Amino acid sequence: MPLQKLSALIETICNFVICNDPSLRGQPIIFNPDFFVEKLRHEKPEVFTELVVSNITRLIDLPGTELAQLMGEEEPKLPGGTGTASGFFRSLMSLKRKANTWHHPLPSAQTSAQLSRVTSVPVGIPGADKGVVFGSPLTEEGIAQVSQLIEYLHKNLRVEGLFRVPGNSVRQQLLKDALNSGMDVDLDSGEFHSNDVATLLKVFLGELPEPLLTRKHFHAHLKIADLMLFDEKGNKTGAPDKERQIEALQLLFLLLPAPNRSLLKLLLDLLYQTAKKQDKNKMSAHNLALMFAPHILWPRNVTANDLQENITKLNNGVAFMIKHSQKLFKAPVYIRECARLQYLSSRAHASKDDLDLPTAPASKELQPLKSPKRGRPEPSPQQETQQRTEEALRELFRHVHNMPDSAKKKKLIRQFHKLPGAVTPGADVPTPPVQRRTRSRSFSGLIKRKVLGTPVMLERKSRDVTPEPEHASKENIQLLQKLSGSPANHAA
Repeated sequence: MPLQKLSALIETICNFVICNDPSLRGQPIIFNPDFFVEKLRHEKPEVFTELVVSNITRLIDLPGTELAQLMGEEEPKLPGGTGTASGFFRSLMSLKRKANTWHHPLPSAQTSAQLSRVTSVPVGIPGADKGVVFGSPLTEEGIAQVSQLIEYLHKNLRVEGLFRVPGNSVRQQLLKDALNSGMDVDLDSGEFHSNDVATLLKVFLGELPEPLLTRKHFHAHLKIADLMLFDEKGNKTGAPDKERQIEALQLLFLLLPAPNRSLLKLLLDLLYQTAKKQDKNKMSAHNLALMFAPHILWPRNVTANDLQENITKLNNGVAFMIKHSQKLFKAPVYIRECARLQYLSSRAHASKDDLDLPTAPASKELQPLKSPKRGRPEPSPQQETQQRTEEALRELFRHVHNMPDSAKKKKLIRQFHKLPGAVTPGADVPTPPVQRRTRSRSFSGLIKRKVLGTPVMLERKSRDVTPEPEHASKENIQLLQKLSGSPANHAA
C-alpha cells in the first residue's frame, strides 16, 4: 500500500474516539495523530532530531558539511557574489530593512484618527506600543497579529492580481503601525483594500531577520528539488519524484522551530486556497511562488545574481509546496510509529525498516519453568508415538508373563525377544526359566525319529526361524494386531 494511502487510512481510523463522559459528548473531540511525535519533540529533542535527520539522509544526499549545517553544528555557507554590484544591492537591502524597522515616523493627528476607527485603543500615544512585530524575530505574539491579515485575505481570494498588485503605501503604513501596537484591527471596516493587506503580508515576511524556512535548510531544499524518477535502466529522468519530495519535505518541516512551522502552515494554506481561485484572481501556484520565494526561502542579503541557476529550483520548490501543502504538515507513518514505541513499548527507537521485527515477550525468563526437562529438547510427534508404543508393549509383556504356562505363552515370549533392544521388555521383567519337558523314550517315538528325523528337524528349524524385521515400528503394529484377541489383552 502506498505511503500516502496508508497515512490517510490511519488518520481515518484515529478520528473515531469513544467518549463515555456525558459532559463532553456534546463537544467536538480533536484527536491529533502526531501526538507522540510532538511529545517526543518536546521531551526528547535529541532523540527526535536524530530520528528525523537519519531518515532525511536516506532520501537526499547531504555531504558532511551540509549535514552539519542542517544539524546546526556549523554556520551555513550561503551563496554570495563578490562583485561591486551585488555588494551594493545587499547593503541597500540591509539599510532599507533597518529603516523600515526602527525609524517609523510617528503618526499624525489625521492618521491617529483613522487608526482609532479600526483599532480598539487610540494610536500615537507614547507608551501605547506593546512591541514591534515587523522586523523582529518570529514569536507567537507576532503570529497572532499577522494571522489577522491571513484571516482577512481568506475572505477576499477573488481579487484579481492578489499579491501581485501593490497597495497604497500610506494605508499600508497605517496598518503596519496598528499591528506593531499589538491591537486588534477591524479590517472589515473598509478602511483598507485587499491589495494593502496582501502587500503588507509580504513585507512582514521579507523583514524577518531569517527566512521563514531558515538558513540551515537552504541546501536541503535544493537537494529536494533535484529528486527525480529513474527509468528501468536506473538512469535519472527529468520527471520529479513527487512521493519522495513530499516525504522529504514532511521530515524537513518537522525540524523547523515551532513558530516558523505554525506560520508556514497558515501561509501555505492561504496560497493553496488562492491558487484554487486562479480563474478569478489570475494567480496560479507558479505565479505565487515567484512572489513569495524571495521572502520565505532566499537567504537574506542575497540577490538574484548570487543564486544564478538555483533560482528556478527555488521557485519550483515553493510552487510544489503550494500545490501539496495539505500533505506536508503530517508526520510520515513510520515516524509516528517510532515516536509511539518510545512511550508504549520498551523498545528503543527504530528506523523505517525495523518496524516489522517481532518484539520479545516480557516473560521470556519464566518460560523454562513450565517444562520439567530444562536441558532436553522437546520430542517430535514421531518420538512421542514411538514412546507410547514401547510403553504399551512393556505393559502387554507383563500380562503375557503372568499367563499360565502354555505353548502360546512361549511363542509370544519368543516374539518379544526378537524385537530390538529399545523395546525389549526383558530388562524390566526377568523371564523365568522354563522347565524343559523330558523327551519321550517310547518305542513309537524312537521309530518316528529314526524314519522322519532329518526332514522333521529341518521343517522345525525353518518354522522356528523368522526373518528379521526391517522396521521396528511395523513389527510392533503387527504384534499388537495379532495379540488383540489374546486372553492377555482382555485381561489388560
